[in-house]
Amino acid sequence: MRESKRIKILILLVTIILIVLMFPKGESLESEVTVGSIWIEDDLIASNTFPVLKDPELYKRELQEAKKSVFPIFVKNESIPELMRDSLTKFTENFINLLNEDIFNESVNNYSKTNLSNSAYQTFLNLRRSNNTLSTHNRKNFNDIKNFAQELLNRIYRQGYIDQTYSDIQRDTIAVREGKYESVYDKTKYFDAASLSKFIDLYTRNNFSSNEELNNAVIELIGLFVKPDITYSEQLTEEAMINAENKISLNDGIVNENERIVAKHDRITHEIKKKIDSYRISKGEETGFWGKFAQNMGKFIHIIIIFTLFVIYIYLFRKRIYRDNKKILMIAIIILFVCSLTYLVEQISVNAPIELLVLVPVAAMLFTIIFDSRVGFYSTVIIALIIGGLRGNDYVFAVTNIIAGGLAAYTVRDIKNRTQIFRSFVFILIGYIASILAFGLERFASAEQMMVSGAFAASNALISPVLTYGMIIFFEKIFGITTDLTLLELTDFNTPVLKELARNAPGTFTHSMTIGSMVESAAETIGANSILARVGAYYHDIGKLNEPETFVENQLNNDNLHERITPDKSAKLIIDHVNRGIEIAKENNLPQEIIDFIPMHHGTMVVSYFYEKAKEQLGKDNVSIEDYKYPGPKPNSKETALVMLADACESTVRSMTNPEPQKVENVISNLFKQRIDDGQLDDSPVTMSNLRHIKDAFQKILIGQHHKRIRYPKQEQMENHSEHEDKDN
Repeated sequence: MRESKRIKILILLVTIILIVLMFPKGESLESEVTVGSIWIEDDLIASNTFPVLKDPELYKRELQEAKKSVFPIFVKNESIPELMRDSLTKFTENFINLLNEDIFNESVNNYSKTNLSNSAYQTFLNLRRSNNTLSTHNRKNFNDIKNFAQELLNRIYRQGYIDQTYSDIQRDTIAVREGKYESVYDKTKYFDAASLSKFIDLYTRNNFSSNEELNNAVIELIGLFVKPDITYSEQLTEEAMINAENKISLNDGIVNENERIVAKHDRITHEIKKKIDSYRISKGEETGFWGKFAQNMGKFIHIIIIFTLFVIYIYLFRKRIYRDNKKILMIAIIILFVCSLTYLVEQISVNAPIELLVLVPVAAMLFTIIFDSRVGFYSTVIIALIIGGLRGNDYVFAVTNIIAGGLAAYTVRDIKNRTQIFRSFVFILIGYIASILAFGLERFASAEQMMVSGAFAASNALISPVLTYGMIIFFEKIFGITTDLTLLELTDFNTPVLKELARNAPGTFTHSMTIGSMVESAAETIGANSILARVGAYYHDIGKLNEPETFVENQLNNDNLHERITPDKSAKLIIDHVNRGIEIAKENNLPQEIIDFIPMHHGTMVVSYFYEKAKEQLGKDNVSIEDYKYPGPKPNSKETALVMLADACESTVRSMTNPEPQKVENVISNLFKQRIDDGQLDDSPVTMSNLRHIKDAFQKILIGQHHKRIRYPKQEQMENHSEHEDKDN
């Protein structure tokens, strides 16, 4: 699955199809024109009659103004006043009967049947109790209440009562529809709930009675029979708004067939650009099925051509990326991320250069940090060409992003820590500002336009490093990618593994640090990843933590375990440090790139010392060489090959009693030859030229470490004279 060609083809096809779907729909794809530029092609003649579309912002404003011109529509219901008056008459008749029941039966509590409060009901009941029989005087009292209520209802409905509060109505004016006719009035012409309540209260107290309790009861009674007769119609209002919007024309003129749109060498004005854009859309709309099919096929081939260049580069020069489908998927995701941003920006219709918010520098920095600067720059060019196509083959947009993305890749090519990413802000900004200035001066853009573009570019330059920082962590965790940032974190001697190695196996720790210096220096001379080589050297022998005293560099006295056991057991103890090292590495979640150094630094070499010793003791025919071989695999990269060679050279030179420069050089040459003859470097891309540079780098470091030094005065006395002897004397 990880190396399947079918998966590679599937990822490529899906990526291309998704990008094709992001292309402008139904429009011909001539180069994007900008206001102020010069039309350098032949005269553009209309092949058909087409309308000139309004500027989207202008059309949007006109739609908003049309909606604002529509007043909220209310509908007057003529049946409500009559219905309320009839209801009041019936209610008062039934109400008198309820009062009679309460008079003759004190235990009856009827106020709940009337929707009146207890206090209002008691007020009317007390009025009724003035006589046990229905007297003419009492009839007059209740008739007065009914007549007053009817009169007040008439007054209310003559003015009108709306079902919205003044504050709920956003406009000062409303439209009231009565039957087929509609009139416009100030909203305060009618009562709302608050103003009606005040009117009923004030009118009752001024015109009905001096009895406060009776007035309150009458006000409550009237309130039961006041319903809005003018109601808001959301549906009618929405329909009116739609009708108003429909009256706004999309067009701002017309261009006839064979009419010239723009002449050669004419400057592009706002009006000419509108005509060109409208013509492009018109041509797209006129295209039939086969025309659209041909256009989509053109888009598909367009993207395939661009991707083919990238695929060839990856296949020829980055085999490790090509073989790993997870890395290919990650590349596709990053490319689609930038293309999606471009697509979204194209959907937003604003009068601002928001295309400068397409974060191409993020992709450039991600590819550089995850892979290398060449992949970073090459992918930047590919992405810039694709998104230029998404913007109607916009050359300026593509070049601008190649410059900014290229500088972004340059700033992180040798990144040493995560904070270094933020220096990219300056370089990305310089790239954008230089491009904006160059193309702006070409087009006679105003200083204000260039300053606005610069502000958007500054936003991009600020966002890109921050987003890159977050996305690196995401890709490292999800795709198991090991970046130089992760490797640099592993060089910290306070990591648990290195701290334990320094404490429990100091000889191995010193040996690993020396090898780290050797391979880092050599890697720089042959174009290998120096950080990866150094970190691999630091961790290549962590398996010796299991039984550190088994290895001679950790034996602080002359007690050598291997003198007491058989050669085959000694060989097994030595070889086992490889498997144990892999286990420790996995337990500590070390990246696979570092784990590879543990078995590869020995490859399939023979533990020659114990193999020869076994042959002496048991005879050649009684010893199997396979029992004395490391399990492998052999080194498959320049970095792992460097650690294999450095491991052998450092150990051997350290064991020399007189490491003179010529002897050191001879030892290194012989060790190199042994591993070449044994085929240990067959799977690695190390060349003979690389080996010469590696040998020179190793010699300088090893000779420098073991050169003769001037002896201090009385050094021999210090070496042979113990402090304990002074105490004894």
